[in-house]
Amino acid sequence: MDFTAGTDTGKNEEILPGEIKPVTSEPIPPGTVGVLKELGQTVVPTGEPDIFCITIIGQIEGHFVLPPHNKTTKYEHIIPQLVAAEQNKNIKGLLIILNTVGGDVEAGLAIAEMIASLSKPTVTVVIGGGHSIGVPIAVSSSYSIIAESATMTIHPIRMNGLVIGVPQTFEYMERMQERMVRFVTSHSRISEQQFKDLMFKTGELNRDIGTAVGGYDAVKYGLMDEVGGIGAALTHLNGLIAKDNPQRTDVLLPGGLTQ
Repeated sequence: MDFTAGTDTGKNEEILPGEIKPVTSEPIPPGTVGVLKELGQTVVPTGEPDIFCITIIGQIEGHFVLPPHNKTTKYEHIIPQLVAAEQNKNIKGLLIILNTVGGDVEAGLAIAEMIASLSKPTVTVVIGGGHSIGVPIAVSSSYSIIAESATMTIHPIRMNGLVIGVPQTFEYMERMQERMVRFVTSHSRISEQQFKDLMFKTGELNRDIGTAVGGYDAVKYGLMDEVGGIGAALTHLNGLIAKDNPQRTDVLLPGGLTQ
């Protein structure tokens, strides 16, 4: 018995007994398998948006490499992205999303200084947590938003590893702490005294000093500008972009309307 199957060319193609002819279909676009594996979806929104999004998650990694099981944000990855976004003429604004437990002080301050020095509008959104050195990053933008359920832990600078108990060591830590306090107070509406009161408060954190500030309290203290989420952040960022680019006509207004 002959096993044959028709093809698109009209010719008969012989199939051996026990063989299964593969079903022909459209070729898989390059990169689809990778997108499916990484994002869990086959279709990624296309187009060239003029808003660049950066996520700062997990622990901020500095000069020392953290264990592989830690979810980290490496400052040597973030800084080049910020430089590229500043140079790209097609990018009109930046959205920075934070959910971090903190990390290296100098790396966090470096990222915060980079964001603050950008000439393009920036909006930060704290989703989940913006703890420790994540606080300066959260306030470094043109406008800062925090989710209602998010928290920001404010505490003194701590040092891990070997600490030499000499006056110079404590002076160094105190100066570094002053750098952080000065940055936060100069990029937000909170006063230096209020921020230090939160930083050195006792009884708030278990076996530690400091304060866990929630969404509404962060706005009340003047640390953040507004309680909201991604929608509010994009609305405000689009408004800031429109001020810098009056010819832009696709500005998103509250309620999802455009003008």
